[in-house]
Amino acid sequence: MATKWDELEARLGITFRNASLLRQAFTHSSYRNEHRGDVEDNERLEFLGDAVLELLVSEFLFRAYPRFPEGELTRMRAAIVCEPSLVRFATALGLDQYIRLGRGEEMSGGRRRPSLLADVYEALIGAIFLDQGLEAAREFLQRMMFPALQREQAPILDDYKTMLQEHVQKVGLGPLTYRITDERGPAHHREFVAQVWIGGQAYGEGSGRSKKEAEQHAAREALMKLTALPS
Repeated sequence: MATKWDELEARLGITFRNASLLRQAFTHSSYRNEHRGDVEDNERLEFLGDAVLELLVSEFLFRAYPRFPEGELTRMRAAIVCEPSLVRFATALGLDQYIRLGRGEEMSGGRRRPSLLADVYEALIGAIFLDQGLEAAREFLQRMMFPALQREQAPILDDYKTMLQEHVQKVGLGPLTYRITDERGPAHHREFVAQVWIGGQAYGEGSGRSKKEAEQHAAREALMKLTALPS
């Protein structure tokens, strides 16, 4: 008969080699305090998972947005690796159902406490890393986290073309056009290069996995030249 831990592994798409790590990731200190024996809470796993999560989110942003400067990547990472964001992902996976809490913590609504849910998500990443390594943690995030981030970050790119169009119209710099100047790489991993021209002069260049993304990166470079947009 399947246990709740089997159910959780099926939900996560991971079979732990060391099942005790999975249980530890979901064990709050209040539960440990009420149970004797070798029960470990998730605080150390949370510490480790925080570092692993920051590394893998940094890598994701670095690869997904090759033209973005360090300052902007840092701001994006901070918005992802923060309590509200982690709570959202933990809730989407239904992780609250599996947390082991002490009686007092349970009665006071700890299962829905944002800080506790965020800690469990980080502890889970730490447990996956310890059990199966960095690649397994990366693969988990690629399935459960990064697709949503890509959908949510898309409007950020759209804003640059809109911002540039508005600025060009306001200042009266002339007609604005985009040109695809190059296509690189195999068909399954194509990279496009775009230039943005304003009033007959090239103002910015950008690359991306699609023509739209390349144009938006070019628009950002043009904005950096024309406005006080930070680099």
